[in-house]
Amino acid sequence: MCISSVALGRKPLLPLERDIWLLCHIVGGEREALELRVRAVEEENQALRRELSRPPRSPSARLPSGGHHANQSRTHSEEGTGDSEGQKAAVVRNGSDCVQQPAVDKCETIHVAIVCAGYNASRDVVTLVKSVLFHRRNPLHFHFITDSIAQHILSSLFHTWMVPAVKVNFYDADELKSEVSWIPNKHYSGIYGLMKLVLTKTLPSDLQRVIVLDTDITFATDIAELWAVFHKFRGQQVLGLVENQSDWYLGNLWKNHRPWPALGRGFNTGVILLLLDRLRKLRWEQMWRLTAERELMSMLSTSLADQDIFNAVIKQNPFLVHQLPCFWNVQLSDHTRSEKCYKDVSDLKVIHWNSPKKLRVKNKHVEFFRNLYLTFLEYDGNLLRRELFGCPSETDHNSENLQKTLSELDEDDPCYEFRRERFTVHRTHLYFLHYEYEAASDNTDVTLVAQLSMDRLQMLEAICKHWEGPISLALYLSDAEAQQFLRYAQGSDVLMSRGNVGYHIVYKEGQFYPVNLLRNVAMQQVNTPYMFLSDIDFLPMYGLYEYLRKSVVQLDMANAKKALVVPAFETLRYRLSYPKSKAELLSQLDMGTLFTFRYHVWTKGHAPTNFAKWRTATTAYRVQWEADFEPYVMVRRDSPEYDRRFVGFGWNKVAHIMELDAQEFEFVVLPNAYMIHMPHAPSFDITKFRSNKQYRICLKTLKEEFQQNMSRRYGFAALKYMTAENNS
Repeated sequence: MCISSVALGRKPLLPLERDIWLLCHIVGGEREALELRVRAVEEENQALRRELSRPPRSPSARLPSGGHHANQSRTHSEEGTGDSEGQKAAVVRNGSDCVQQPAVDKCETIHVAIVCAGYNASRDVVTLVKSVLFHRRNPLHFHFITDSIAQHILSSLFHTWMVPAVKVNFYDADELKSEVSWIPNKHYSGIYGLMKLVLTKTLPSDLQRVIVLDTDITFATDIAELWAVFHKFRGQQVLGLVENQSDWYLGNLWKNHRPWPALGRGFNTGVILLLLDRLRKLRWEQMWRLTAERELMSMLSTSLADQDIFNAVIKQNPFLVHQLPCFWNVQLSDHTRSEKCYKDVSDLKVIHWNSPKKLRVKNKHVEFFRNLYLTFLEYDGNLLRRELFGCPSETDHNSENLQKTLSELDEDDPCYEFRRERFTVHRTHLYFLHYEYEAASDNTDVTLVAQLSMDRLQMLEAICKHWEGPISLALYLSDAEAQQFLRYAQGSDVLMSRGNVGYHIVYKEGQFYPVNLLRNVAMQQVNTPYMFLSDIDFLPMYGLYEYLRKSVVQLDMANAKKALVVPAFETLRYRLSYPKSKAELLSQLDMGTLFTFRYHVWTKGHAPTNFAKWRTATTAYRVQWEADFEPYVMVRRDSPEYDRRFVGFGWNKVAHIMELDAQEFEFVVLPNAYMIHMPHAPSFDITKFRSNKQYRICLKTLKEEFQQNMSRRYGFAALKYMTAENNS
């Protein structure tokens, strides 16, 4: 009966044969039981062969699809007992399936539902999505049940990610709160941890099946394999779940531990297969509500959110559940016994970090799990934009228009890469860290706006100490650098004590630093009436935030188009005794500790500020625009954005100030405001500008094209820009 080791070495074994071989060669005193088990497996295999040899069933019995076009070729009887796929599922094991999974149609859409609320969950879910996208070979449709925060973040992320054959829908979790808010819940997930109970009402009525996932899941295989398990549902089975891998529901973890009722060890709801149409027919809403109401009379609250209620329903109705093998949800919670449910880590398909400790759990294979997780955490998401060949998909008009625009560019143009960068869509993750701030009600509030890359992280703490108001920052990072930034921020008491700093990650792509795109991203997330447009290597004077707010009132900013200029200075010293007042600053200027910004290399950039007048000024004064003027200004939130054609070094701020002037903004210098540039190593872009002649030629070309655009947009008034440039 057993397969010999000679046969094992002679040819690769089928999964069933390998299973038999392992069973026959386990050392121990259970030989008789093993032989009975092997005989049962062989009998099952014979039954399967007989079933597969029968003529195909009538196409009238269909497996419920995941939508209008999903899986129309798969058969499944209504009771699920006469289907060959159902027969294959007769025995559930903890090892890999002995029988080959039924194939999922190449172009069948797989539907995934995820409840995601808040800033941290929005960040965590990206790792799950990456792991799914990495392995997938099918179109995907994500259904996110979100609060307004997560929807804002994830809608922007997917819009800029532009992954082919991926569709995303959002459902307002706030509208669902009343459905579950009556259930007291002790779990850290709060009210959102109960929302999987109402998916039959939330998701579209024509959606017939869906995979439901927690945000702390990592896939190690193609999600289509899990989707194929729907073919194994029989009878009235409507829920696919993995057994709980801790002793929680056995009630023996500690003295007086009293869990909700469950069938045996109970089931974990981190991964659920839902047959939505059958659940609706079974009146699922009424079923779980009645069960919850009954149990809450004695239990008073849930400890594990929706999982407690799912298990209580299954305890009363065991026929509802199809037990999945444990490798579809290897749970790494506290008190886990997950390592007892599998033989080898290569069998595992889904890892579930369902402990508040996350990566710090105890498990003999935890290093393997951690490395798998970190791989996707730092994986370049741009690589997941690969096409699914041979599958028709809905037209993505944004992608179509982008390709059309790019195709119109001349690839032989020496400045092609510059022009292309203007249209590059950079994957963007807004509010990478928790953000909590509401603008002051007096309509004078100001947000500091800046952008940076990894080499300027050291400036963040200093800026936070100098500016107590809200800050909006765009960071240009790779996926791996984003995780380095996260660790840096979470290790900083200064940064963690600030809830009013919005960190927005723009992921690296292309060869240029998209400085103006970064500025625009940061500007777009400003939620105050005014914004101070700064750079990351400047420290604003102490108290500048409150000074600017007072200036809003004094200079009637609400009713006038003004750009308030904050004079810029610089030091060549890495250690500076920062001046606490204008008088101190003037003293340091006279001693040569400070200088007016770029006085020795680019005087024109700030000369119109008129530093000589500023020294003695006690009231704000107006200055006129001049060629190459690029001051740092405070403006209204509805001011024009920066022109994206300028990347890297050169003319990126100059063009913006020119546009403000064209729109008739007044430039008003504040008499008691200042900011100081701190020294740092030259950026890669300025080095490239200085050493690459073609770079400078292209910048000059882009300048001329911008000025021509200005003359077309603003007419006669814009002629002065052409004249000023020619005379400068």
